Amino acid sequence: MNSKRSPIRQVAAAAAAGAAVLALAACGGNGGTADRPGGHAAASPSTAPSSAQQRHNAADVAFAQGMVPHHRQAVEMADLAASRAGSAEVRKLAEDIRKAQDPEIRTLSGWLASWGEDVPAEGADHSAHGAEGMMGAGEMARLEKSSGTAFDTAFMELMIRHHEGAVAMAEAERAEGAHAPAKRMAGEIITAQTGEIALMEKLLGRN
Repeated sequence: MNSKRSPIRQVAAAAAAGAAVLALAACGGNGGTADRPGGHAAASPSTAPSSAQQRHNAADVAFAQGMVPHHRQAVEMADLAASRAGSAEVRKLAEDIRKAQDPEIRTLSGWLASWGEDVPAEGADHSAHGAEGMMGAGEMARLEKSSGTAFDTAFMELMIRHHEGAVAMAEAERAEGAHAPAKRMAGEIITAQTGEIALMEKLLGRN
């Protein structure tokens, strides 16, 4: 009986050994895929740029929350120029301001939403928001009631102050912010609005 059973036992042992080898190979294969492009470990670096792109700090939030109402007021002022400005230069300047700042409002609002931060409500008292260079309700009312040359002068004087405030906010963002796209926008604001300040100074005869 023992001589008959021995071959059977040998076959069974060989089968078990083969299964163990296959199991070890499978485990080794699973571990290996983690280091290949399709594996989990290799996927992590591909998500790193996205995470870095979303990195932000308190300065970025302050910049976005301050610039949204600031830009909204500039667009509101620019809209008045279409029917009240006396010179073509002021109308063109106002249109350029509106075209530049409308898209930036949407971008800034999108960043705040993605960061889980409040987007400043429309229609709030701009002067109470703490943003630099903002017009008070009385100043906006006087601008709305003017036209022709009087409007042009008031618009440019107020917009120079407004732009100077935006440039100061943008400089703070470039110095203290962490969100790369916000810092790029801040640089663009500084360049564009510094140029517009120089143009308005020239139109006012100050240089």
